[in-house]
Amino acid sequence: MARPYRLQGENILYHITSRGDNRKKIYISDYDYKKFLEYVLTAKDKYKFYLYAYVLMSNHYHLLIETTQPNLSRIMQYINTSYTTYYNVKRKRKGHLFQGRYKSIIIDGDSYFLELTRYIHLNPVKAKMVKSPEEYSWTSFHGYMKKKGDEYINKDQIKLYLDMKTEEYKKFVLNGINENTDIFKNVYAGFILGSVSFIKDKLKDLKDQVEGENISFGKRLKVQVEKDDIVTAVTRHYRKSLEEICNDKRRPMNEKKITIYLMKKFTDLTNNEIGKMFKMTYSAVSKAERNIADLIKQNKDIKREVERLVSTFPPKIGKG
Repeated sequence: MARPYRLQGENILYHITSRGDNRKKIYISDYDYKKFLEYVLTAKDKYKFYLYAYVLMSNHYHLLIETTQPNLSRIMQYINTSYTTYYNVKRKRKGHLFQGRYKSIIIDGDSYFLELTRYIHLNPVKAKMVKSPEEYSWTSFHGYMKKKGDEYINKDQIKLYLDMKTEEYKKFVLNGINENTDIFKNVYAGFILGSVSFIKDKLKDLKDQVEGENISFGKRLKVQVEKDDIVTAVTRHYRKSLEEICNDKRRPMNEKKITIYLMKKFTDLTNNEIGKMFKMTYSAVSKAERNIADLIKQNKDIKREVERLVSTFPPKIGKG
């Protein structure tokens, strides 16, 4: 199912989640957790956002952040890419660490800040890893229990949303251990959680954002699809690694050509950049793209194959 278009703006509260590829662990050692939080700190300094709550589970994480600039994509690209590079170098591996793109939900702080922080802090308890959030190390809950917070969260900003004393908040969180409330059942259109008026305001903001981009609809879609989303789609569809697809010498090499076509059509990569990925010349990349474009017009099977691939990566894209 295609993910919704992302609204990016100033002073927007987001609940962010990202999982390991195939739900595999993304943190193995204590140092991994610490390193990830270091990248979050660096991102905060670099991109000027507030961090209100976090929990790092073994195979995924949750962040509650508020942007001060319309730069959510840059924030998350920095965090996930930096950590993936560290993880791969340390363990002498290659490839994806995270499963596709991160998921972001826009939050109405007035209505859901309190509940969402409790949800985040109770993640290890609900997963039966610990009996109390106090027993889990990699969570902002400890910062909420300290007067000055921890080095990661913005405690002063949190007070603007959370008007509770420490013991009151602790009691509120612990009371949720035996509750089965699903706050995400009220998420609208897959990416907004809030009151009716809040949802209407954000949908208007989204409409203004889209219309305000002085580029064609096709270009708008193009810049929203990342290379990794396409790689994930084709490797899963063909059940081959990207390296296997790149090195396949069999004719007519449609798997390779289709991947190149998607890279050209839905990313901002140049022919030279795509050529480096596939060990091809600039002109060979252009030829491969034209070949598939022609086949789409002539061959219904190829057209359906490309459409199936396109339907699996975000945002919702028109048929090729």
